[in-house]
Amino acid sequence: MDLQGLLDNTLAGLGYELVELERSTKGALLRVFIDKPGGITVDDCALVSNHLSRLFAVENVGYDRLEVSSPGLDRPLRTERDFARFAGQKARVKLRVALEGQRNFVGVLREAGAGRVNLEVDGRVLSLDLGNVDKARLMPTL
Repeated sequence: MDLQGLLDNTLAGLGYELVELERSTKGALLRVFIDKPGGITVDDCALVSNHLSRLFAVENVGYDRLEVSSPGLDRPLRTERDFARFAGQKARVKLRVALEGQRNFVGVLREAGAGRVNLEVDGRVLSLDLGNVDKARLMPTL
């Protein structure tokens, strides 16, 4: 069973986005990180948790504990849609293969499309291949 696909479809139907899914090595713990425009509340987490508990019982998904939460202020950026959605915000990006001798960048997300994201770093814009992005997270502003 494709748990990721099941969650993507189910959460989209409820008006939420699956940001990340973590499963412990023994499968006992499932962590589901969700988001929606305007942010996530405790009530959102409770609603999704209750819905997923029933869904998992019907679909015979084995787990001992389910945790549902928001991705936090430093949410991960995974898809081209994520990068486009958060254009104008500061992010930390780690590349798989170095660009100009560097793998780690901090800058402002500009535009994303056609498999690339533009990141403004120290006044210059770098065009990064999304396939080369190992990890990317928003950087919260205080």
